Parts: sequence; structure tokens; C-alpha cells
Amino acid sequence: MAANEPAPAERHGDIVRRRAYLSGRTERDMTDTTLKTAKFGIGAIVRHRLYPFRGIVFDVDPVFDNTEEWWLAIPEEVRPRKDQPFYHLLAENAETEYVAYVSEQNLLPDHSGEALRHTGIQEIFERDASGTYRMRDRATN
Repeated sequence: MAANEPAPAERHGDIVRRRAYLSGRTERDMTDTTLKTAKFGIGAIVRHRLYPFRGIVFDVDPVFDNTEEWWLAIPEEVRPRKDQPFYHLLAENAETEYVAYVSEQNLLPDHSGEALRHTGIQEIFERDASGTYRMRDRATN
């Protein structure tokens, strides 16, 4: 990992806990504010505008919802605003897979068509015939 590249926000094992959180929530359950202002939806393939990684959106926060310590650890010259959507991504770069937390201002749509390899994708998403990623149906208890 390059010195100026952000550290992974979470590791794969944390996806299981995030999945449990998501199991009671769908995209429709998000606040109207999130749905009206978020540029990318659940299942969108995106890439970072500064760092060489891409991923798939699996959750959206309408505004920054991480620790102040995390935010302050970002170099000031590239630190994002807090008053915008932040995305939870199953992310990958050339070397590894991880979970990232990224501001909307730092994401671009990824139209490369390259397959994602992140092992967490199969756990959370299924791909339909058109190639669109959709959250898997949740099993009822």
C-alpha cells in the first residue's frame, strides 16, 4: 500500500457484522434525504478519483458517520467535507480486498466492465442477467 493511500477502514471479517446490520434494512428503508441526494445506489460499481481502487457500494450514510479520529487522520489537503453522502464499499486494488468508507466527492462511476474479485460480493450481492448487482434476499428467522 502506498504511503499516501488510505488504510482499509475495515477487514473482511467485519463485513459479517455489517451484513447483520444490513439484514434489517433495504435501500427503500433509507431516509428520503439519502435517496434524493446520494449519487450512487446500493450495487453501484465505483472507483476512487485519487487512489487506485474500485469497489461496489453496499451501504450509504447521508452524511459523515465515522469517528473524528478517522476523519482527522486524512491529510488536510485531501480531507473531504462531512456534509455529503459517504459510501461503504467492498473495495479492491491490485494487491488486496478490503472495506472502505469514501466520500461522494471522491468517487466516480466505474464503466470499465472489469469483473470485481472481492470475496465479500457473493455474500451480499447477486448479479442479474443484465450484469446489475442486487442485494441478495435475506432469509427470514
